[in-house]
Amino acid sequence: MKAVVNKEKCIGCGQCVDVCPVDAIKLEDGIAVISDECLECGACVSVCPVEAIAI
Repeated sequence: MKAVVNKEKCIGCGQCVDVCPVDAIKLEDGIAVISDECLECGACVSVCPVEAIAI
């Protein structure tokens, strides 16, 4: 299991990319994409300003 991005809500700000401790998040076409390396730490969830990420 990994964190999931709501593509409708994501604004592509990149804060989740900056906070991910294992570099499991990339921006693709302005939307956050989370890879299988996700540790489910929740750092991205807590930093997302539009609550577009959930675990």
